[in-house]
Amino acid sequence: MAVSEQHRPEIIVGLVATPPDYPAQVVARLAVELADQLAEQVDPHVRWTIRAGWGEVAPRRDGGVEALLDDLARRRADARWDVAICLTDLPLHTERVPLVARMSARRRAAAVSLPALGLRQLRALRAAIPGLVGRLLTDTSDMRVQPVGRAPAELAGRVAAIHRVIGEADVGELGYLASRLVGRVRLLTGMVRANRPGRALLGLSKLLVGAFATAAFALTTNTIWEMGDALGGLRLAVIMLLGLTALVTWLIIAHDLWEKPDRETPAELARLFNLGTVLTLTLAAAVSYLVLFAGTTLAAALLIDTSVLEQTLERPVDLTDYLTLAWIISSLATVGGTIGSGLEDEETVRAAAYGYHPEPGGWRDERDA
Repeated sequence: MAVSEQHRPEIIVGLVATPPDYPAQVVARLAVELADQLAEQVDPHVRWTIRAGWGEVAPRRDGGVEALLDDLARRRADARWDVAICLTDLPLHTERVPLVARMSARRRAAAVSLPALGLRQLRALRAAIPGLVGRLLTDTSDMRVQPVGRAPAELAGRVAAIHRVIGEADVGELGYLASRLVGRVRLLTGMVRANRPGRALLGLSKLLVGAFATAAFALTTNTIWEMGDALGGLRLAVIMLLGLTALVTWLIIAHDLWEKPDRETPAELARLFNLGTVLTLTLAAAVSYLVLFAGTTLAAALLIDTSVLEQTLERPVDLTDYLTLAWIISSLATVGGTIGSGLEDEETVRAAAYGYHPEPGGWRDERDA
């Protein structure tokens, strides 16, 4: 078995994460299983070798795809890989239509935009990458693998995010596009997924603690009890939305999270970055609010006896009254916590900005090497 393994032709596939943040995590997971998938879906008679690495922050100009492929081709040649696949969290586009993947047989390279794959990115990548590798090797007439014999459009049928294929199939210069409407929705959800709202949620821990302290103090004020009873559901909803909006707005302003168009970042890309940032922060703030609401409801049930609340409101009370009380207190505490949000760790909050990529440990050493 060892001899036959040595005599198999070896094909080296490079997986590059650009930038080295969330895409690096995806590459690490795929690198473990990709060789088996290539043997199963492309050619079982080849010894597949996977090389994983980190790339520079993707160039943003014109969506970045051509410059990204040029950089990838240079890295592939320097590392002596046979083909290279780049995974990026940059939202690529062509004529304002989301670009899922771009393949270049001339460069022996392909780039995949993770956000364009939506929420189930790993599942889509497992279907897309073997197809891209097979097409690259076939289109470059690599004799070590059997021709895949599949049309480029077949990949569109296997990956739900892909709507149509453009480019010159005979020369292997292809782009895989999403639909204009559904593709944009999938792109935005994928951007939020790639931006990891959980990281932003952890970054709001100090705010949540401060809001709990504010809520605990407000629970002891019977004026708040009467106010909650007097306000209707519509007003309470408006107060809640205003509180969450104020929190997200203050986080963006205080930590300079708003992306401004410039020479490297066109207006369309800046809008996508800002929308991804707003959606990420909104989701994190909404989850924080729900945690605060649940904690305030529990505290109200433990600290405020029913008879005391009935005496203040001058009527019988039930669970709905405790929920209403927790609702208004949580909203007011969120507004109070907004002031404390300026005390959050700068690096942690900055990570919620879509255009910001913290450098993981070891990246500088690997890049210099």
